[in-house]
Amino acid sequence: MLGMALAALDGTIVSTAVPQIVGDLGGFAVFSWLFSGYLLAVTVTLPVYGKLSDTFGRKPVLIAGIILFLIGSLLCATAWNMASLIAFRVVQGLGGGALQGTVQVIAADLYPLKERPKIQAKLSTVWATSSVAGPALGGVLAGYADWRWIFLINLPVGAVALWLVVRYLHEPNRAIATARATAKDKAEAKARDKAQAKATAKGTDGAGAASDREPRRRVDWAGALAVFATGALLLTALVQGGVAWPWISAPSFAFLGGSAVLAAVTVVIERRATDPIIPGWVWRRRTIAAVNLALGALGLLMIAPTVFLPTYAQSVLGLGPIAAGFVLSAMTLSWPVSAAFSNRLYNRIGFRMTAVVGISLAMLVLLAFPLLPYPGQAWQPALIMLLLGAALGIFQLPLIIGVQSTVGWSERGTATASILFCRQVGQSVGAALFGAVANGVLAARLTNAPTPGLPDDLDSVSKALESPATLTAEAADYLRRAMDSAVEYVYLGAAGAAAISLLVLIFVAPRRFPVLKDPE
Repeated sequence: MLGMALAALDGTIVSTAVPQIVGDLGGFAVFSWLFSGYLLAVTVTLPVYGKLSDTFGRKPVLIAGIILFLIGSLLCATAWNMASLIAFRVVQGLGGGALQGTVQVIAADLYPLKERPKIQAKLSTVWATSSVAGPALGGVLAGYADWRWIFLINLPVGAVALWLVVRYLHEPNRAIATARATAKDKAEAKARDKAQAKATAKGTDGAGAASDREPRRRVDWAGALAVFATGALLLTALVQGGVAWPWISAPSFAFLGGSAVLAAVTVVIERRATDPIIPGWVWRRRTIAAVNLALGALGLLMIAPTVFLPTYAQSVLGLGPIAAGFVLSAMTLSWPVSAAFSNRLYNRIGFRMTAVVGISLAMLVLLAFPLLPYPGQAWQPALIMLLLGAALGIFQLPLIIGVQSTVGWSERGTATASILFCRQVGQSVGAALFGAVANGVLAARLTNAPTPGLPDDLDSVSKALESPATLTAEAADYLRRAMDSAVEYVYLGAAGAAAISLLVLIFVAPRRFPVLKDPE
């Protein structure tokens, strides 16, 4: 939980210190890369760390991730300009990818199926606490100390987490864990042992004894590099498109085209690899493929509350940044509570039907958002977020636990990383898609605005409403109504993403997940 807290606090604690960082280092035009660079590094390394944890064990990967994250934090605190800070944030992200994925896998390794909802709910409370405490702590450190402390504070927390992991995390023997996985895993393990024994006997001129050592574990570094490069180009195109350059422009075509070419190269490399980073079974098994698609749609719909709700709360409701953050935090309060009790539901009706119930409720809640009155009260969207968190808690967790329960130890890291990767990619796609939707609605609403010269994009409208004294009362009200309409369309799009997830669960996912029995 301490290790996950490093990654959970990082995004929220940095966001409130951006004005101080920009004031000290400059680079306002590129400060968004403080978040984009970190997100990119986390996302593209998830599949790599997942495979490495299956190959070498969870503990060394988690230790390496914590150390790399702390090195990145220390470097961030010494940054001398915005370019160096962005580069060091990427280093942080390289460690953050190991933290986010490996902790989820360790929870599945250490706890049997009946106990996993409780431990996963406790892990969810880390994110809930961070969403509330992070902005406040970041504001205090930036306002009363120095913004560099928001990175230095990671060092004592990370040191304690590292000591606890090194001292108290004891993994089962890899060979034993692999042998207990599934009948298929056992057969493959025996085949490898037999092949190794023959190779050893041949190499010792018929001396005869089979080696007790495991076969040499080879890492598909070419595949890892290809996956990293493909993800980097694709996410850069999605994150920066419409921001740093227009969607229809040479840079967009270059990045999207390059990612398509690299994706084809990655497929070729992975098909030829003996032990690929992203093995084909991830998409050939209906359960994992369906959950990948369903959680990809979850990442898509999560953009509506996490990105656009704070803007709505400040621009339409007139709340301050802290109050807007508390409106959003209502979702993080109900999410872990419903997740903790989800086992009572999926033990009766199964993983698939529990997720169907959760995403159906989430779709209804998202559809209710456009029905809120204008301008409304702060408790109204907060109630919507409270209900949305409760619905998503019984949607996401059963799917993650369900997938982890269908694979053995030797495949759990790869399977978990694949669904987290798809969710992260969904968030990047959602940010690009819904950003275009919101800007399109604003542009349409402001074409015939009562006052000429009004802004016509999301950022410009938000900035104009931050200084309402420069606007007439009629113009300010018109801008608020335009912003309200734009966010309503985003929530309708998020409901559409929930519908996609629902269809995937109904038509792609198997009725019952092929759950493996916990080892004795």
